[in-house]
Amino acid sequence: MHTVPHTRLLETHHIAELVARRGFRTVLNTLVDAIAHDYRRWSAFDKSSRMACHSVAGVIELMPISDGDWFSVKYVNGHPGNPKQGLPTVMALGALAPVHTGVPVLLSELTLSTALRTAATSVLAARAMVAAPPVCMAVIGNGAQSEFQALAFAGLMGVQQFRLFDVDPEASLRLARRLKTEGLQVSLCHSVDEAVQEADVITTLTADKCKAQLFTAQAVRPGAYINAVGGDCPGKTELHPDVLAAARVVVEYEPQTRVEGDIQQMPADFPVTELWRVLSGQVPGRQHPDQITVFDSVGFALEDFSTLRTWWQMAQEDNLGHWVSLAPSSANPKDLYGCLHAAHNGVVHAA
Repeated sequence: MHTVPHTRLLETHHIAELVARRGFRTVLNTLVDAIAHDYRRWSAFDKSSRMACHSVAGVIELMPISDGDWFSVKYVNGHPGNPKQGLPTVMALGALAPVHTGVPVLLSELTLSTALRTAATSVLAARAMVAAPPVCMAVIGNGAQSEFQALAFAGLMGVQQFRLFDVDPEASLRLARRLKTEGLQVSLCHSVDEAVQEADVITTLTADKCKAQLFTAQAVRPGAYINAVGGDCPGKTELHPDVLAAARVVVEYEPQTRVEGDIQQMPADFPVTELWRVLSGQVPGRQHPDQITVFDSVGFALEDFSTLRTWWQMAQEDNLGHWVSLAPSSANPKDLYGCLHAAHNGVVHAA
């Protein structure tokens, strides 16, 4: 008797169905709780910066992490020129396996999932770093992630007013139409400074791989929370150094953010605080109401670990996905060549 290792496969439509069944807000809240739980047990994880292969066109990365019981890894790309070819800028997939066997129990798309977990992480950080319940949010960069961020802050933080800017006016119009269908107030702005001047929360989501300085510290009102999401690789920034110098800066995993985040442009001893310390109550998210706070978010493997664990649980509850066999089956696990021999003789072991 032998066991065939089975892997549950979740495609894009399965993730969409999970969200449709439970509701966008409920799923986001579940992800916020899962990610917060894992950040609060920070010391349990074997952590490393992601491994990256950079090119002129973009980047391809691997993001592994383990808590000693479970292991996950994410494959993700970032290619700003892809939309001109009809392709997404970001595409991702992930695997989850128990450490005691290494058998991948889950293989999942992580493109939709990355947008969801990024929005959840942004809300999680915001709850610890905003001065007061936010009313107005500026969204700079109105591409594929913008709806997720805006609707997350509307549904989970109560934001009702949105000020939008993108170098592509059509992107802003698309986002505005989506937000208005949710009963939210939307202003289309002609410049970044116009968008940020009244904002309690500023979310930056630009895609171009360049050292941008979207606005200066003088453009930001006292007490604002800056959710810097787009600066996520070497050579790419969004914030002016003066903004960082004037703010309390929180990061996910300092060794990675020093290389990839907005703080890559700052001195090596520029002070930052890791998010897990804020969430565990070791340090405050902000020190006074007028302080500008920045979450320099580049995305960290722990957030994907939490997401894959959540999808694994939900998929089992809803019996979603389908089973695939990624490892050969054999009466003798040591007889790997025998699988070729069996196929040659027309013997196929069903998964």
